[in-house]
Amino acid sequence: MALLTDPAAIAGLVTREVRTGSRDGVPTRIAVARRNYPTDRADLWDALTDAERIPRWFLPISGDLRVGGRYQLEGNANGVVEQCDAPERFAVTWEMGPQISWLTVVLTPTADGTELELLHEAPVAPEFWAQYGPGAVGVGWDLALMGLGLHLSSGDPVDPAEGLAFPTTPEGLTFVRTAALGWAEAAVSDGDDPDAANSAARRTIYFYTVVPEDGAES
Repeated sequence: MALLTDPAAIAGLVTREVRTGSRDGVPTRIAVARRNYPTDRADLWDALTDAERIPRWFLPISGDLRVGGRYQLEGNANGVVEQCDAPERFAVTWEMGPQISWLTVVLTPTADGTELELLHEAPVAPEFWAQYGPGAVGVGWDLALMGLGLHLSSGDPVDPAEGLAFPTTPEGLTFVRTAALGWAEAAVSDGDDPDAANSAARRTIYFYTVVPEDGAES
């Protein structure tokens, strides 16, 4: 991650929003992340949807990347492609074991590039939300959007080992802290208690940045 000279500034490129929603009568929370990239919509769409290019900034992917097809991210989520309107929008289910959530990505041309809007909607158990808030999923997407930005700026693949270790570095801690506190602010704007939101952010920071062998959270 040698290119990440100012991790707080890079984390600050993302605008974060939290919304309260529902699906089939079940309450959901929606984490919304927006970032502008200095490239055209066709290039950004290709980076997000080409099975050979996705691993250069995210994870290896297999499956049928067409509407109705199933995909599998190596060691991570799988799901169904529900919508694909190139080069503007795609939507997939995001399945981790029995847990199902929904991911939508929208690309909009801007004066200096393309805005990516990512919406991750999930039914969240109140106790889990109280423990981690939106940062549990939000910080993970922040890290992915950072990797995407590094790839787009250089054309080179992001080293997977460096990406995995990044949150435990001093620069990674700064990035994760900035992102998690940003998600706490977004949760407060959606009605969460400020003290609870910031306590959840601190637990999220710990989760992402402390190596498990270092011991339990105090």
